Amino acid sequence: MFRLTINGQSHEIGDEVDPQTPLLWVLRDTLGLVGTKYGCGVGQCSACTIHLNGFPIQSCQIPAQNVVDQDITTIEGLASGGQLTAVQEAWIEEDVPQCGYCQAGQIMRATALLEANPAPNDAEIDTAMAANICRCGTYTRIRKAVHNAADKMASNNGSGRTGGAS
Repeated sequence: MFRLTINGQSHEIGDEVDPQTPLLWVLRDTLGLVGTKYGCGVGQCSACTIHLNGFPIQSCQIPAQNVVDQDITTIEGLASGGQLTAVQEAWIEEDVPQCGYCQAGQIMRATALLEANPAPNDAEIDTAMAANICRCGTYTRIRKAVHNAADKMASNNGSGRTGGAS
C-alpha cells in the first residue's frame, strides 16, 4: 500500500496494485482519471504527459511507487472551480484538436512550457513541444494556441493561470 498526491489530493493505493505498475495505469484504471491517454506505452508519443513536481513527464514510463511523496498533476487538475486555464482557453479558441487524442498531453506540455518561459518564440515552442506527437498534424494550431495563451497571460499582467496544482 502506498499514497500518491494527485491534483492536490492524497490517494491511498491498495495492495491490489503492484507498486511497479506504470503511473499511467494507476491514474486511469485505479483512480478513474482517464484524461491522461495511453498512446504508445514506450515513451515515444507523450500522449500520457502529466506534471511531476511541475515538470512534464511521460506517465507510461514511471512506476507508481517512484512518485510517492511527489506532486502529480493531471489534465483534470488544471482547471479550478470551473475556470479554464489560459492554455485550455487558447486550445478552444484556436480549435486545436482534430481527433483530440493527444491533446491532454499537448496541453500539459504547453502549460509547463509557459510556466518556465511565458513568452516563447516559434523555435522555443517547437523545441518544447517536439516530444508530443500529433498524428493529425495540428502543429501549426498548437503553436498558435501557445502564443495565444502567452498573450492572455501577459495581458493579465502575469496573473493568468497557466495550470493548476503543478
